[in-house]
Amino acid sequence: MIKIAVLVSGSGSNLQALIDANLSGQIVGVISNKPEAYALQRAQNAKIQTAVIEHRQYRSREAFDEVMHQQLLDWDVDLVVLAGFMRILSEKFVKAWEGKMLNIHPSLLPHYKGMHTHQRVLNTGDVLHGCTVHYVTAELDAGQALAQGVLKVSHHDTVDSLASRVHVLEHLIYPQVVEWICNGSIQHTDSGVRYRGQPMLEPLQLCKL
Repeated sequence: MIKIAVLVSGSGSNLQALIDANLSGQIVGVISNKPEAYALQRAQNAKIQTAVIEHRQYRSREAFDEVMHQQLLDWDVDLVVLAGFMRILSEKFVKAWEGKMLNIHPSLLPHYKGMHTHQRVLNTGDVLHGCTVHYVTAELDAGQALAQGVLKVSHHDTVDSLASRVHVLEHLIYPQVVEWICNGSIQHTDSGVRYRGQPMLEPLQLCKL
């Protein structure tokens, strides 16, 4: 059984979606860099181990990441899932977990890497928007995209309404991708990412709203 750790900083709505999905893997621990994060309460409600590792208590990003790395090793983790974890990870940490760490980004990557994606979509007048589950690499939001949820942008949409609509998509597609990794449908191999035995050349389009 795949052992999963989820890294959080905030309310943990994506964590809750993963808990509710009854994955074939097991969420063995949740790490937060903020002791007040509500995600910790969600984990405790589900009887999942938690660890608070406050980044402010460490002299460098690398020192903080090393403590997280050791906690993940202690839990014997196979897959790391970033769910609203608001820290940029060091290159050493990312390389240690490359091919074993996922993130979800609120845009249709490779478009709109980084921050303020909803405002940028509105500024550009794009018709489509959404979110992307991808492997984490040292380059920000540049790891291979595995799946996307897509929505049509309405002329009534605001930053807040887009954020809310994209969250709905996130809660649908993130658990699905994690489950595919748990059951072996998605595999990260030396020759590339494979989906059900075939090379994955582009992200799967999972749902449209």
